Amino acid sequence: MNRWRVNLPAQMPLTMLQEGKGCRISEVRAGAELRRRLIEMGFTPSSSVRLIGCERGNLLVNVNGARYALGKGMAMKIMVEPDSFEGAEIG
Repeated sequence: MNRWRVNLPAQMPLTMLQEGKGCRISEVRAGAELRRRLIEMGFTPSSSVRLIGCERGNLLVNVNGARYALGKGMAMKIMVEPDSFEGAEIG
């Protein structure tokens, strides 16, 4: 018997994403200045993001083809939804 088992949270902070995984930004929960800055960098709703790794307390991410290092406080304000089929198990 085949069945799909998908354990994906609907929304989570970028800091909770596993290294190497991709996601889409659902919203930015920040004040006006930080929100503007993140949007200028490409962190907009529906943008594709991949967590490259963590180095010296910063998250290294790829957003729309550009690499950035974000502090964990800043990354906590970026809410994401995991890509629909990453992490899905078939069994």
